[in-house]
Amino acid sequence: MTDRPGICMVGCGQIAVSHAKRLKGNARLSFHSRSRESADRLCSASGGGVVYERFEDALDTDEVQAVMITTPPEFHARQVIQALSAGKTVFVEKPMCLNREEIAAIEDAKGDRPVFVGENYYYKPSLELLRRWIEEGAIGTVRRAKVSKRFLQVADGWKAGHGALFEGGIHFVALLNGLFGPPTSVDQATFPGHEQDQPERHSIVETSLEDVTAVLEYSWNTPSVTKGTFQHSSIEGDKGRIVFESNGIYARLKGTRSSLRFPLVDLMGAGAMIDDFLELIRSRRPPVSDFERAKQDLETVFQAYERGGIGLPSGE
Repeated sequence: MTDRPGICMVGCGQIAVSHAKRLKGNARLSFHSRSRESADRLCSASGGGVVYERFEDALDTDEVQAVMITTPPEFHARQVIQALSAGKTVFVEKPMCLNREEIAAIEDAKGDRPVFVGENYYYKPSLELLRRWIEEGAIGTVRRAKVSKRFLQVADGWKAGHGALFEGGIHFVALLNGLFGPPTSVDQATFPGHEQDQPERHSIVETSLEDVTAVLEYSWNTPSVTKGTFQHSSIEGDKGRIVFESNGIYARLKGTRSSLRFPLVDLMGAGAMIDDFLELIRSRRPPVSDFERAKQDLETVFQAYERGGIGLPSGE
């Protein structure tokens, strides 16, 4: 294999455009989409490459070592399993799939091979900063955490059929997992304003994570002058407190010492995530954001929906 692995972008929408910009120059890109127009457009913007008419064509060639799946979640499980069966290294955007049955099918197909799940929050510099403060004992023993992001977002296209927690709030489920590990239980879940048989747009979920009680509030239907920025989340210990801007723009520590930090370089973690994927292709080093973590995060979402009396996402 050359130093520039062959990666096929499967799905050529907005997320793929962002990833392709970071991959350009570091990989030999090719493209496949249900929309030939979007595939041609991304190919041109990325400096050229092969456009495959069929997904199977990309899987059949040795020119493609890996696939980056950024299609709607309805297609993820099938495409992941097909790519694994063809021996490709797989990156799939979060959410990894739709339900427990699909999780089990992917787990069976992958065996002991890694599956990279595109959850950039595991790579955010703010997560590393918060975790370091906690591990240093700067706020003592952690007791409570509250994470909140509320704003207005129009759920159009494929997003219209999915809940806000499943599609967007799962980022913050991952944040809590990255800080404290997967929850031992989902204790309570409410969905303000939810209408029966409609995707939820506002969730409040309380979980227990070892000795930490965590509350996550996430909303797509709450007006926000700042469009979801400059909202605060907090972590409380028996010796102090951390308050951080929910997107990770800044964090303030008041505990055994005081500190104010602005971890702005690669703010959303996307650069580090792409670097980790390239390293997986080259050396087979297990990724930070892998199948097991995605499974844990989805299970938290599924349990919240069950606790709140909301049905789980369905398949294709």
